[in-house]
Parts: sequence; C-alpha cells; structure tokens
Amino acid sequence: MSGLLHIPSRAGIFSRQAHADLPAGSYEREVGREGFGGQATHFYHRHPPTAWSDWDGPHRPRAFDFNPLAGEPCPLEAPTAAFNDHLRLRIWKTDVPMQHLARNADGDELVFVHAGGGHLYCDYGHIEIREGDYLLLPRGTMWRLEPSSPSFLLLLEATGGRYRLPDRGLLGEHALFDPAVLDVPQIDEHFLAQQGTRETRVRLKARQRISTITFPHNPLDALGWKGSLVPVRLNVRDIRPVLSDRYHLPPSAHSTFVTDRFAVCTFCPRPAETDPGALKVPFFHSNEDYDELLFLHAGRFFSRDGMGPGMMTFHPSGFPHGPHPGAYKASMEAPRKHLQEVAINIDARDALQIPPAMASLEREGHVDSWRGYLDTDPNANAHGNADARVEAA
Repeated sequence: MSGLLHIPSRAGIFSRQAHADLPAGSYEREVGREGFGGQATHFYHRHPPTAWSDWDGPHRPRAFDFNPLAGEPCPLEAPTAAFNDHLRLRIWKTDVPMQHLARNADGDELVFVHAGGGHLYCDYGHIEIREGDYLLLPRGTMWRLEPSSPSFLLLLEATGGRYRLPDRGLLGEHALFDPAVLDVPQIDEHFLAQQGTRETRVRLKARQRISTITFPHNPLDALGWKGSLVPVRLNVRDIRPVLSDRYHLPPSAHSTFVTDRFAVCTFCPRPAETDPGALKVPFFHSNEDYDELLFLHAGRFFSRDGMGPGMMTFHPSGFPHGPHPGAYKASMEAPRKHLQEVAINIDARDALQIPPAMASLEREGHVDSWRGYLDTDPNANAHGNADARVEAA
C-alpha cells in the first residue's frame, strides 16, 4: 500500500497538515490502523477526546510503580508485568551474583538496564552492562549476571519469536544508530577466569515452565566462536533520534527493535518542535490495533503528569488517549525547548494481559488523570470561533 497514492476524503473544518495548524478551538485526534503505519483519519473535535467524566469497567488506562518491588535471585522467576502469546515483560531486581545459569528457550530476551548493571557471562563470553543498556540475548543463550550494584532490569521476551532491527527505509542503515555501535561479548580474561570444573546448575524456561539441568562443570567454557547469531549491546546514549521541528513524529519513528507482533521504541532526549503551528506534545490518538506500554527510565515525561522513573503506563487499544491537561496547556503557553526524558515504548499487536499480582503496584486514579480537561479547557476562549466556523460551513 505504501507505494500507492492515497488521496484522503474530507469534510467540514480540518487542518491541511496533520499535527500542525489546528483549526481554532479544535482538538485533533488520529484514528489509525497498524500502529502508526497504516491508514489514518484525523478528526478535529470541539472538546478534548480524553475529557470523559466517568469510566466503568475493566478495560481502562492503568499505571504502575515498580520501585517498591522486591528483589528476586532468578531472572526467570521475576514478576511478570504484562504478557500475551507473543511477548512477556518481567521486572527483575537483584543485588546478588547469580548462583546458576539461566536459559530462556521460549524466545529471544531483550534486557534493559534501568539501574545498576554489572558483569554478564554467557555462551559467547563476557560483557559489562550498565544503566541505559539494551542487551539482546538470542533464544536459548545461557547466561548469568554478577551485579556491581543493586540492579533494576526489564526483561522482554519475544515468545516464540525473534528480534531484528527496524527497516530504516529512506533514512538509510546508519539512521537512529550506526550498527557499528553494537557491542558483542568477548572471550576475554574475565570469561576464561570463570571457567572450571565446579558443578553448575542451568535453570531452563521452556513452555513457561522451569526445569533444572546440572553439569559437573561450568558449561560456559567456549574457547571461541564465529557467526551472526550473537548477543548485542546498545546504550540509549548511542541512539540519535530522528527530528522534525515542524511536525511531531509518531512513536514508530523511534523504533529500536521489532518483532513480527510488537515493536520496542526508545524516546531519547531531543530538541522540541519549534514551528509555531506544530503540536509540541503527542497528539490525541485512537490506536485501534495495538496495546501500548510505556516505561519511564529517566527524566520527567513531557506529556504525562505524575509519572516518575521506574513507572509504567498501560493503554490498551479501543479508546483515545493523549497528553495530560497540564502538559497540553504548558505546550501552548510555555513550550519546552528541549525534552530530557528517556522512555521505553512497547506497541503490541495482540491484547496484553496484566497479572493480578500487579494490582498491589497499581497507581489508582490513572483513568481520572485527564479530568483536568473538564475543569480548565486550554482552548476555552477559542471555542466560540470554531462554533462560528462550523455554522458558516
């Protein structure tokens, strides 16, 4: 479809350019298919699309604070925060060296280091990880971590699947980050020093069940390797986001790793939009095909109030969401010139489930966090102009 010319139909009052030069007194809402890569229509509403006065039922926006979560010595048994048939997000906290090896046979594992880090040993050798690192471990890799400080990690399993780099298309292969910044484990002195004949247990997760295999030696005993199936490390500081001063880009422009059924995007520090007519915060949108998880790693997220590092929001498909009232108002009255947050966004094609155990970490009232639109309408003075234009049309 991308190669065809699609001329949009239109009616009433609308903007000639999405996410810019909105009609006076209107609120733009994007209704899209296939995340942000399919067909889309933009509506221009009299009232904010998230200005609901009540919400009844379980299908709702939710927020969680993982900071109080306790530690767990085994990454395979870390608490699951969200899952479906194609992904499983676990939150792992640890401050002690692993006394066994872990092996995930259910899918590739993408590790993100929110805090801490340390020395990681795997089939391929030794690599040091630190705050802000992604580490992609291919399915079936045996590994263990010796944390250098208390560590807080996200473990994102591509269940039954694999990760790959996104298609950069017209931007070229060096956009977002040059593949040359990707590091791989090495057969170094650290790795050779840990080899030996001590008995070693391997905890294997397969079909979401754990088995234990015991070896009379340490099976991380490779002398060398060659090939293209290999763990890779990427730090968020090496990501150079695509920028536009005239147009707020969708999350898909910040894709870091993708699978067949979900995408992992990284929002990094960047200059804010400067064009006077451009939206300076994410647009209201109804993503009808994807559920969204957003984890804040660092900074203050510029479009959501009350969200700090170590917290996550869950916005399932089926309803509009967008900037909080305070952020929307500030974007018009005193827009920020630079955005400092680092956040991990996961867009899942299949409905996500939140385990009941997460209820103790839920921040109550997230569904009501847009109620400020009912109390103070940032465009209240302009609605009269919009009404007049509608009548004239």
